[in-house]
Amino acid sequence: MKWKQYTLETTTAAAEALSALLWDAGIEGVQIEDAVPLTAEEIREMFIDIPPEMPPDDGSARVSFYLEEDAEAEKILPSLSASLKAFRHSFEAEMGPGAAGTLTVCSGETEDKDWINNWKKYFRSFSVGGLTILPAWEAAEKGLGPAPGRIIMDPGSAFGSGTHETTRLCLSAMQRYLRPGMRVLDVGTGSGILSLGALRLGASFALGTELDPAAVITAEENRKRNGFDPSQFSVVPGNVIDDPGVQATVGEAAYDFAVANIFAPVIILLSREIGRHLRPGTVLVTSGILEKQVGQVEEAFRGNPEWELLGTDRDGEWCAVIVRKR
Repeated sequence: MKWKQYTLETTTAAAEALSALLWDAGIEGVQIEDAVPLTAEEIREMFIDIPPEMPPDDGSARVSFYLEEDAEAEKILPSLSASLKAFRHSFEAEMGPGAAGTLTVCSGETEDKDWINNWKKYFRSFSVGGLTILPAWEAAEKGLGPAPGRIIMDPGSAFGSGTHETTRLCLSAMQRYLRPGMRVLDVGTGSGILSLGALRLGASFALGTELDPAAVITAEENRKRNGFDPSQFSVVPGNVIDDPGVQATVGEAAYDFAVANIFAPVIILLSREIGRHLRPGTVLVTSGILEKQVGQVEEAFRGNPEWELLGTDRDGEWCAVIVRKR
């Protein structure tokens, strides 16, 4: 099936109100595109390796919506045209002439896609050293369950299927430094892939911390599908850098190994906090670091007498900085 896509040229000031108008008209698929700079809070709460680079904000915005079939378009578009005229009149009466933008409508077509699941065709089983990562749907098709060296994953909406270079860097470093029986701290656990990898490598316990509520749920589901119980892997919602409640739950000098696959500015902040949660001699693997940022991260650890820099691994443009607590 082909979907009809309609895009309204508007302004950042009007985009949210215009989106609400479309929802009221019975249109559920609405997308806003603009270049408004991200706030510090928004950057902190983004669950990706590095914030996107934004073009200059010129005050313009595009609001797109999708109609499933011609009959639906024929029913909605005539009344929507009248609604847009009324919207322009009321919005510009309050905000000033031109505040709603041109409201020019452009139309096109897009393929009918399963936007939630279409990405799965790009996530296939692969190996990192002695670990094999297997998509949950592939495991189900083959009748495979939990097994030594096997991590069964459904990333859901959380970052961390394992195919990204930063995750591979962490899994590789873990196989060099992690020893059986260690307790592991996983900052920004996402889908839980690194904690599950640690358990498959013989860790006795892994604790994840995670800001994204959806990722907390995903990590819990992956724990179950890999046959581990809460006494082996659990996730604390929140930020270990500045949340006293999370810091208290994580505990003092409680871990023998740590990993943080987040992004460079947060790793620099983390370098000042995480040490108190780790035992002397603990190796910390950090990733989510671009080549152009690696010097800043290395300098942050070198400038802190608490840390000994062990080395930096690279995979393409991504890096992992590995340190040891003195």
